[in-house]
Amino acid sequence: MTKSLVDPLPARSRDVVVQRFGLDGAEAQTLESIGQQYGITRERVRQIVNQAIKKIRKSEVLDEHASVFSELRSEIEGMGSLVAEDDLLGSLADHESEHNHYYFLLNVSPDFKREKSNSKYHHRWTLSDKMSDSIHAAIDSLRKKLSKKELVTEEKLLAMFREDLSKEMDNVADHDDEFLRRWLGVSKEIDSNPLGEWGPSSSPIVKLKGMRDYAYLVLKKHGSPMHFSEVTEKIEELFGRSAHQATTHNELIRDSRFVLVGRGLYALKEWGYREGVVRDVIAEILREEGPLEKDEIIERVLRERYVKPNTIAVNLQDQKHFSKTDEGRYTIVG
Repeated sequence: MTKSLVDPLPARSRDVVVQRFGLDGAEAQTLESIGQQYGITRERVRQIVNQAIKKIRKSEVLDEHASVFSELRSEIEGMGSLVAEDDLLGSLADHESEHNHYYFLLNVSPDFKREKSNSKYHHRWTLSDKMSDSIHAAIDSLRKKLSKKELVTEEKLLAMFREDLSKEMDNVADHDDEFLRRWLGVSKEIDSNPLGEWGPSSSPIVKLKGMRDYAYLVLKKHGSPMHFSEVTEKIEELFGRSAHQATTHNELIRDSRFVLVGRGLYALKEWGYREGVVRDVIAEILREEGPLEKDEIIERVLRERYVKPNTIAVNLQDQKHFSKTDEGRYTIVG
C-alpha cells in the first residue's frame, strides 16, 4: 500500500520519502544523512518530505485506501484516543520491519496528530487535541501528588488518576482501567518498579540502577532491619537477579541510605537510625537529652542498635568520652 502512495511522486521526492521513513526495508534515515547524499541542507530535506506528504494527501490514491485509515482510527480509538507511539506501533504490527510503514501512514493522514517527545512525555499519537490536553493536565496533577519515597499500588494510582481526570473531562466512568494505563504510558515522569508499585520515575525505588537500589527496595518492603545475607536472598527471590553476599554487603556499606545496626544487620537511615558505632550513638543521645541513667541509655540505644546491653554498659565505662555525675547519671566529657 505504501508503495502505491509514493509511486506518483517525482523521483527525488519519492526517494527522499522512502529513505526518510525506511519504506524499502532499510533503517529510516536522518534528515542529515539524506541531505549529505543530495548535497542539500537538512531543512531542505524536511521541506521535501512535507511537500510530498501534502501531495499524497491531495491525491486520489489516498482516497482509495480510506478503509485502511479508518481501521487505523478505530485502533487508536480502541487504545484511548491518546497512545504512546511505541505502544501503538507494537499493537499494529508484531514485526519491527512493518512499523516504518504504519508510521508513514500515520504521518500521511491528517486525522492523526503526533505529539513529539519532551522532558515529560514520550512520542504519542492523538485523535483529539481537547482530550489530549485534558489527559496531560490530569497526569501533571497526579505527578505532583506522588512521592519519591512512598510508592503506591496500581489500584490506588488509578483511583487517584481517575479523580484528576474527572476534573478535566466528562464521562470518566466510561473509560476502563486499561484506558487509564495507556494514558499513563505516555508519561516519562510516572512509572512502576518490578514489584508493581508506582511513583515518580526519578525515584530510586522505581528506576533501579544497581544492586544498592534493589537492596533499598528490599529493606523498604521488609520494614525492619535485615542481615545482608537475607537482603541478598530477597534480591534473588523478588527480582530474579543473581546476587552475591559480598557484593550486597559492600553496597550497603558504601550507600549513605543504609545504617549498620548490628552484626551484619542493616536498616534504612530514613527510619531514624543513627550512623556510627555504639559509642557515637550514646554520645548523640546524651547531646540531645542531657544526662541519663544507665538503664535509660541502654533502652534508647537498643532502639537503634541490635547489640547486647552489656556492650552498651562497657562503652559507658570509656572515661575519655563519658563521665558519671554525683546523681548517678552519665554525661559527655568536655
